Amino acid sequence: MIGDIVVRKCERLEEFQRCVELQREIWGEADLEVEPATMFVVAAHTGGEVLGAFDGDRMIGYTMAVAGLRGALPYLHSHMACVRSEYRDRGVGRKLKLFQREEALGRGIRLIEWTFDPLELRNAHFNLNKLGAICRRYEPNLYGVTTSPLHRGLQTDRLVAEWHLDSARVVAAIGELVREPVEAPAAIEMPAELERWQREDSPEVGRAQARVREEFTKWFAKGYAAVGLRNVAGNRAYLLTPWSDF
Repeated sequence: MIGDIVVRKCERLEEFQRCVELQREIWGEADLEVEPATMFVVAAHTGGEVLGAFDGDRMIGYTMAVAGLRGALPYLHSHMACVRSEYRDRGVGRKLKLFQREEALGRGIRLIEWTFDPLELRNAHFNLNKLGAICRRYEPNLYGVTTSPLHRGLQTDRLVAEWHLDSARVVAAIGELVREPVEAPAAIEMPAELERWQREDSPEVGRAQARVREEFTKWFAKGYAAVGLRNVAGNRAYLLTPWSDF
């Protein structure tokens, strides 16, 4: 049960090594681009954070964030997060993120950012609808073309999620006080066949990526933000609205 799972800070080298082992277990030994334990040490000792989710003594997930500075504003960049497959869809990711939020606010940090693939709609739903993050920046091929099988040989386009931790929007979202959005002044429609194309490694995925890149770039240049994902089967779309609050 989710209530038996404990989330806490990781501070010892042995715990950081367990994070590396969990990476390899989840993403596969063949993926050569694995973050080493030294990266977790640096994050934990320079103002970032490494959080682990534990079922008893077993680590079942973690998040790792590094300290950032945007102008004069300190923030955390959440670089990695993962949960063992058998614990997914049980609220572990949410529990990790909420602990991450509390820990940051306890240090006076009011913003956490991270990146995600705009074609991974489960992540978009979680980030925008469930956590209340917004996106106003699109980074084409941010990490270059990598060896990771997760990236399917595509350019690593990423949306930047901004999680304004004590904003009314976030408080309402994590308190489950708002309905999932279905309409907005602008929308970026997503193909109904996207997941099938991804499973089949279809070239249509690359074409969808190119279109989505163009549309996000256009709307962000006009001062819009992505604020939700319409998550209706066969009719999914990013929803955007003019944004100047932050």
